[in-house]
Amino acid sequence: MDKKPVIIGVAGGSGSGKTTVANKIYCEFQDQNIIMIEQDAYYKDQSHLPMEERLKTNYDHPLAFDNDLLITHLKDLQRGERINKPVYDYANHTRSNEVILVEPRDVIILEGILILEDEQLRNIMDIKLYVDTDSDLRIIRRLLRDIKDRGRTIDSVIDQYTSVVRPMHLQFIEPTKRYADIIIPEGGHNQVAIDLMVTKIKTILEEKAIL
Repeated sequence: MDKKPVIIGVAGGSGSGKTTVANKIYCEFQDQNIIMIEQDAYYKDQSHLPMEERLKTNYDHPLAFDNDLLITHLKDLQRGERINKPVYDYANHTRSNEVILVEPRDVIILEGILILEDEQLRNIMDIKLYVDTDSDLRIIRRLLRDIKDRGRTIDSVIDQYTSVVRPMHLQFIEPTKRYADIIIPEGGHNQVAIDLMVTKIKTILEEKAIL
């Protein structure tokens, strides 16, 4: 029997609800061996750069991510090996010295805005999801989140969205929708799609004789 873990990719733009979808799927399998891997943890280490250079980082561009390390870690987990997942320090715009020990599990949820952009990452996934939400809803969600949780001003959020987030979404994130096995409209509010995904994952686990 194939005992390799099931890897589920959940992609979508900022504020699309992809994290909500990933968390809802995660909660459905809490009695199973399941882990969540966030692509955001794999932003590149920038400790070799001066702070003024780090501040220029475009976090919505594919080159901001250390996908080589992410792929290596996913393959390690597939082989049943533990990994040291990096922790990103947003205050200092570089990877922190901390790591999180992650044990291999039967189900891995990989969540991030650009996980479908990299062909090697796509090839590792068993199921590829894209959470598709209208741009007006995404900017409202991002606005509320950044003001409430990150202490940002309305002007700074809107400026970042129009100058970086929106063009990067149109250039790099939106086109990856064509690689998805399933497109989920309206994110975490689409309970029917989430229920269907949970059923599909259970079927795969049964086929792998994990359940």
